[in-house]
Amino acid sequence: MDKAKLDALRTRYVGASAADSNDPVLAAAASQAVRPDGRRTLPYAGIPTLLGLPHAETAADLDIALVGVPMDLGVSNRNGARFGPRAVRMIERIGPYHPTFRVVPQAIVRAADIGDVPFRSRYSLEQSLEDIEIFFHGLHSQGVRPVSVGGDHSVTYPILKALGKDRPVGLVHIDAHCDTMGIYDGSKFHHGGPFRLAVLDGVLDPERCIQIGIRGASNMYWEFSHEAGMTVVYMEDFMAAGVTAVVERARAVVGDGPVYISVDVDGFDPAYAPGTGTPEVGGLTPREGLALLRGLGGLDVIGADVVEVAPQYDPSTNTIQLAGQLLFEEFTLMACGRRRC
Repeated sequence: MDKAKLDALRTRYVGASAADSNDPVLAAAASQAVRPDGRRTLPYAGIPTLLGLPHAETAADLDIALVGVPMDLGVSNRNGARFGPRAVRMIERIGPYHPTFRVVPQAIVRAADIGDVPFRSRYSLEQSLEDIEIFFHGLHSQGVRPVSVGGDHSVTYPILKALGKDRPVGLVHIDAHCDTMGIYDGSKFHHGGPFRLAVLDGVLDPERCIQIGIRGASNMYWEFSHEAGMTVVYMEDFMAAGVTAVVERARAVVGDGPVYISVDVDGFDPAYAPGTGTPEVGGLTPREGLALLRGLGGLDVIGADVVEVAPQYDPSTNTIQLAGQLLFEEFTLMACGRRRC
């Protein structure tokens, strides 16, 4: 090794702290990731919150609120997604720096975990959906954008009702299933039909919706997506086109208007996300999913969720690790807003 180079490295780095950097962006990020006393918060200590953000009792003065929606009364197969928010709160070491966008998102917005939607009943699906709509309407009326963890996918319907009340929103939807099914076993409320209901209620613009990763035997139920004008990217089409082409298509479909992002973890192959109620083999890899989300930088994202995390089927914690990272990607997109950070 060149002695002069070694001497220069020793002069620069012997005794330097972990946060020392010649790159001003990295130096700023390192300073933003510590407490006022200059130390990092222990990832395994303290009260767990979503993405390690501060806890707040209300959404007052926030730009973005992280919310748990622990309700799975709409499932058709394995239950347990009611435990999703608690499990994702237990995941540590997600963020705070985003290496692709080169930003610490919590440093550029006012954000906090405001806890869970309060439910009046643990038994009534219809009443629970009303509770969700009321809660998210309250956030929307304050100008607070929500990022939430479910819960089964039925929770997205009342969220869309709240956010799309004044203007229909667009949708980027990663899932194994289109979730545009009609009445099933006598109920129109279930996790297989939230986007059909949202379109029929006029809060979701089907022409500005793209559904990515669709596969499995339930494809016989998704006529509504095509008839309504949604863009459906089946898994075989995704594999043929590739991530870059699908990102370009998604951006073209949703355009410049307000858009909601909804990610069902069963959109990913159960090799990576076994902890879900309706797993479908042959899905996305985490790398593909993260690349899709990172390709959406600059969109007007007004809300987002990660749903169907059922931790009791997740012995490796792979699913909740993935869910935490997906949540961080959504949070970063919303913190950056219309700019690409």
